[in-house]
Amino acid sequence: MIDAFLTYLKREQNLADLTVSAYRRDLEQWRDFATDGGCRPFMPEEASVSDLRQWMMSVASGGLSGRTIRRKVQSLRAFYRYMMRVGKTDRNPALDLVLPKISKDLPVYVKPAETAAMLDAELDADDFRSYRDRLVLETFYATGVRCSELVDLLDANVDTAKCELKVRGKRNKDRIIPFGKRLAEMIDHYRTLRTETTGYVTDNFFVRPDGRKLYRRLVYSIVHEAMEGVVHASRMSPHVLRHSFATDMLNNGADLNAVQQLLGHQSLATTQVYTHITYRDLQKNYQHAHPRALKKGG
Repeated sequence: MIDAFLTYLKREQNLADLTVSAYRRDLEQWRDFATDGGCRPFMPEEASVSDLRQWMMSVASGGLSGRTIRRKVQSLRAFYRYMMRVGKTDRNPALDLVLPKISKDLPVYVKPAETAAMLDAELDADDFRSYRDRLVLETFYATGVRCSELVDLLDANVDTAKCELKVRGKRNKDRIIPFGKRLAEMIDHYRTLRTETTGYVTDNFFVRPDGRKLYRRLVYSIVHEAMEGVVHASRMSPHVLRHSFATDMLNNGADLNAVQQLLGHQSLATTQVYTHITYRDLQKNYQHAHPRALKKGG
């Protein structure tokens, strides 16, 4: 039943592979708990709210975060909705599970001066790996793409004449993202280096010297290594550069709806978190600069 549900999510709901994998982990973990590691038959239609709560208590005792526990509850709810859809049950016991509250932390981003220092660092333009790694950073910051979108980017979907690229985002939705002439020039040079290195034109845009596509762990390493010692942020990852893209766009006058489209957010509320970042900076500037704010009680 779990496999059928996961197939439904992928084929009919068009959920991304990473999202489907998260559902798989959650539900298989629950199945192992419900069957004592496979010692009993798995009968989800007979599970009660009490049974699900016992699993939640077991998960919570393992020290998982409220955000992770919340996702596991949502996985159960989605699974039972599917069970009801296909006529395997007439109830959703997971609806009675209480979702833990989670703190809404603001996204981590890089200050513009630190971003500039990272992207303007000395570079050997004739070395394939060095130039590719710099282009990875530039692409994250110039377009705001997700790591998965960058890894899966096809060479045919990068157009330097129009200065735009097409990526496939969540739920397999395509979107077009514009970019500037600086990035276009870097892309043209990278393509030359790539052909010289691999000996042929590759289907994937970002590749290793042997022509194989990049993978997420390698991209994370590229970004972390470039940021280390230059960027003062609590996290150093591709997503931080995506946050920086959105924050700097809004700080420089971009329309919120435009940023939403560029990021591929379904809901405007998801994008609005970046306005909180800019407002927080505005508050800090006020507290440090306004003469009345500097005074006690001002």
